[in-house]
Amino acid sequence: MLLYQPHVGYCYNSDSIFLYDFISSFHPKGRVLDVGAGCGVVGLLVARDNPKVELEAVEKQESFIHYATTNARVNKIAYKMHENDFLHQEESLKYDYIISNPPFYHDGATKSENEMLFHARYNINLPMGAFFKKVSKLLKPKAHFIFCYDASQFGLICAELEKVKLRVVDVQFVHPKIDKKASLVMLHVRSSSQSLMNVWPPFISFDGSEFSQKAQDIYKKASTQSIKCEI
Repeated sequence: MLLYQPHVGYCYNSDSIFLYDFISSFHPKGRVLDVGAGCGVVGLLVARDNPKVELEAVEKQESFIHYATTNARVNKIAYKMHENDFLHQEESLKYDYIISNPPFYHDGATKSENEMLFHARYNINLPMGAFFKKVSKLLKPKAHFIFCYDASQFGLICAELEKVKLRVVDVQFVHPKIDKKASLVMLHVRSSSQSLMNVWPPFISFDGSEFSQKAQDIYKKASTQSIKCEI
């Protein structure tokens, strides 16, 4: 998949590639909304590999709207873009899946002076409680919410999800190395679920200085080619 990205500013990283693989393991279909689409990488990869997906996205940064829609056109993937803040999304629209690699750097993190990076990385732009509440209003009954977040905030994530009657049913922690603490957590959440949490084996992204075999396999499956440019 060919993906145009900003020459300067936020570019997708391994979080998005690993999240795409995690989402695809649930074989999504029906109406899917990619929240905070950025250049479109997560949603477009999911739609490419899951032909029953009807892909929509929401993005508020004008530059990313151009990148995402261009990438959808270049890769011949049907795409509907909602050009607004997710928290203002029309609530009459209901989805089978909501997916997202949201801004999750916490309030205490040093803020970037780059506007694109600031909006893409820091959860002050999409506060967790408001984010989950909006998701709960847009999901169909028993629908799916799949996303990633900072692993150190896992306890808070579960507490905030319970407030809006969403429950984690699958979770996988991503560790940079086997002897390092988790840096990322990927979650499959459902509305109106009574299921107990299924904790997946940890995902180790690096073996020494190289990507682990699992990470290499995911990158091979994603098969992305990025071009940094201004459009």
